[in-house]
Order: sequence, then C-alpha cells, then structure tokens
Amino acid sequence: MKIRVSTNGPYIVTGGVPLTVMEIANDDRGDCRSWQKVREYPLREEYALCRCGHSKNEPFCDGTHAKDRFNGTETAGDEPYLENPTVIRGPELELADYEGLCAHARFCLRAGGIWNLTERSDIPDARDTAIDEACNCPSGRLVLRDRKSGEAIEPALERAIVVIENPARGEHGPLWVRGGIPVESADGRTYTIRNRVTLCGCGRSRNKPFCDGIHIGL
Repeated sequence: MKIRVSTNGPYIVTGGVPLTVMEIANDDRGDCRSWQKVREYPLREEYALCRCGHSKNEPFCDGTHAKDRFNGTETAGDEPYLENPTVIRGPELELADYEGLCAHARFCLRAGGIWNLTERSDIPDARDTAIDEACNCPSGRLVLRDRKSGEAIEPALERAIVVIENPARGEHGPLWVRGGIPVESADGRTYTIRNRVTLCGCGRSRNKPFCDGIHIGL
C-alpha cells in the first residue's frame, strides 16, 4: 500500500487501500467524543483522491486541478515539526505535542484538555481520558507515553484512508491516513511513516501535503 503525491495533481493510492467516510460524533455536552463510520467505498486496487479541494466527485479527483491550474507544491520539507515537540511530563503519562501537525479535530479539549489531564495522570479518570483523547487525534499531533515503561500509547489502526467530516460544525476535514501507509512526495521521497497522518484535502494547507487545519475557516 502506498500514497503518492502527484505534481500539482491528486493523491495516487495503490495497493488496495480501504477508503471510508467517518464523522466526528459529539457527546451531550457538545465535546468531540468518538468516530462514526457513515460510508465505505468499494475496494479498488488503485484510485486518485482530490488534492485541490474543487472536484465535483469528492473525495475522488475529476481533473479540475488541471483546469484551475492548482499549485500543489509540497512545503513540508524536512518536517521540522517532528524534531522538537512540546513535552509535558505528568506523574503517569508524558505528552509530546507536535503542534505543527494539528488538524483541529478537537478531541483534545474535553474535560479541561489533554495537557491538564496529563499533569493529573495519577488520577485514573484523568489518565484514561487523556489516553482516549490522544488516540482519537487523527493527525498524530498528540502522542502519549507511559512514564514507567517509556512506551508510546498508540491506537491499533488498520491500514486505511478515512475522509473526515464534522457535521456539527459544517466542516469537511482532511484525509486521515491510518496504520503507517507510506506517503511519497512527487519527487520520490518518502515522508516519515507514522501510525496517524492527515493529508490536506482543501488545497490550501501551508504544510502540503499535510493538513494544517486551515479548512476550518473555509
């Protein structure tokens, strides 16, 4: 399985990667709480996903990028945001916050926020909620480690691509790449392989091909 970023064009997906649509579901207080699958596309060996944000056949490419002369120049470069995360050390958990990856899914804000919960992680409810919030973060901005074992606490994600929707806010989010599927740049360079990655689907990210959350203002 692989995703290749084409020059000023779509994402070329190969290897029979499952494609679904999921909505962010809110709880009674209006906080982002869980994921709900709303559609599963037929499995295809290869397909092209829109990167410019203007296809009339979303999430698939319909060639509009060529008509609009889409500038899809990749700006992620050497991924400096992966080098120096903000680290918060609590009694039981350690949080690495890679802020440059934020896709604004907002799971991290419940119950006072994951940052405060990490600092109170000797309280079982706070620890469990922090883990739940981190594991629901689609971009991988928030990564928790168990301070005793030093191991990262990562969700077990099957390899797939998810089109994110947030109906409560009327937002059409990025493409959530799950399970460590390699993403290859247009010049053949493989980006850092991670369990959770969000790719820009609106065409306006300043960190192409990755989402930077700018879609929330569209």
